[in-house]
Amino acid sequence: MKKISTTFKNYTLITIGCILFAAGVSIFLEPNQLASGGVSGLGIILNSFFDFIPVGMWAIIFNVPIMICGVWKLGAKILLPTFYALAVSSGVMTLLELFCPPLTHDPMLACVGGGVLVAAGVGLVFRGGATTAGTDIIVKLLRLKYRHISTGAIFLFADGLVCLASGFVFKDFENALYAAIALFIQMFVLNMVLYGSDEARMVYIISDRDEIIAKRLLEEIDAGATYLYGNGAYTGKDRKVLMCALKMRAVPQAREIIRQEDSDAFVIVTKATNVFGEGFKSHVEDDL
Repeated sequence: MKKISTTFKNYTLITIGCILFAAGVSIFLEPNQLASGGVSGLGIILNSFFDFIPVGMWAIIFNVPIMICGVWKLGAKILLPTFYALAVSSGVMTLLELFCPPLTHDPMLACVGGGVLVAAGVGLVFRGGATTAGTDIIVKLLRLKYRHISTGAIFLFADGLVCLASGFVFKDFENALYAAIALFIQMFVLNMVLYGSDEARMVYIISDRDEIIAKRLLEEIDAGATYLYGNGAYTGKDRKVLMCALKMRAVPQAREIIRQEDSDAFVIVTKATNVFGEGFKSHVEDDL
C-alpha cells in the first residue's frame, strides 16, 4: 500500500512538473525566441528553420538517443517515469503551441515567466524520480562524477551553450541576453525546488540558565539543542554551550526566549547552509 501511495505521489509530481515545463516553453519562451537552453532550446532554434515541425516533436527526436544513453548509465528504473514525463511534456507542449496563444511578447516578462515555470517543472519532475530527458539526463550523468557541483550550476553551463548558439542563429544578441536572464532564473528556482531554502541559522548560547532555555526551545519552537563543553579562557571555569540549528523564521522567537530567561546570556548567531537531518533537508535530496 505504501509503495502504491509513493508511486501515485511521484507520478502526480511528474505530471504537474511536465505541465509547468511545457507551459513555460510554449507560452513564454518559444513565442519570443528565447532559447534558454536544453533540448527545448535546440527545438526553438530548429523550429525557426523548420517551422512545420513543432518544438515538442523536436524534443522527441533529440531525446531518443539521449534516453538510450541514460538507461545504459543510470539503469532501467529511470526508463518508465522518464518516458511518461517525455510523453506528457511533449504532448502538452504541442497542444499549447496549437491552441494557446503566447501570454506576452515582452521579452523580460517572457524570460521571467518562462524561467520560473521551466525550472519549477524540472524540479518537480526530478523530485518525482524522473527526468524530462534531454539536458536533464545529461545533468544526472555529470552529477555521477561531479557530485560537489549543484544541479543548477551544471544546467547553467550546459544550457548556456545553447543560449549562446541562439544569439548567433537568430542574429539577435539582445534576445540571447534575455535568454541568459531566463537561464539564471531557472538555476535559482531549480535549486530552491530541489534543495529548499538555505535560510538557516546556527545559534550558540552561553548562559547560566542553559537548561531552562534548552527546555523552552524544545517545547515552544520544537528546536532541539546540543551541549558543547568548553572552558572559559579568562575564568578557567568549565562551561556548557548550547548549539542549536534553527530555521530563519524561528530565530526571533528563540532570541525572545533567551532574553526572557537570561538577558546577560552570550549569544552568537551565524549563517548555516546545507543543513541536513530532521526538520531540514533530506540527505537523499542532494543527490538529485
